[in-house]
Amino acid sequence: MFTAVDHIGFAVRNIDDAVAFYSQTFGVSEWEHIAMPERHMAVAATHVGGMLLELIAPTSDEASFAKYLSERGPGMHHVAYRVEDIVAALADAKARGVQLIDETPRPGLHNTLVAFLHPKSCQGVLVELVQHQQ
Repeated sequence: MFTAVDHIGFAVRNIDDAVAFYSQTFGVSEWEHIAMPERHMAVAATHVGGMLLELIAPTSDEASFAKYLSERGPGMHHVAYRVEDIVAALADAKARGVQLIDETPRPGLHNTLVAFLHPKSCQGVLVELVQHQQ
């Protein structure tokens, strides 16, 4: 099902502070800032090797991960895996007993389709499936 690790997402309270930390501490200097008001979040993304590092911060309490951040604090939020066919991957995961958060894919960053699998079904890890579109 998985073809590669696409990205790792980190929940942060403040995008600018998190970008400054990664830039100063690890020398990561090229960031793309993406506002996502429809999802009540701001994103900063950068490539490290062949993988994307994604920092996500809620812009309101309506963000899907705002409760997660307030209860657990900043840290790793999800691991995203590339798949060739996200609809087939969701059907396969469901057939294997995995609880889906998203029954159907939705638009993601950089012309992708994404869907999430519930951490209760994935050894405690929030898994995101990502299909890159042509």
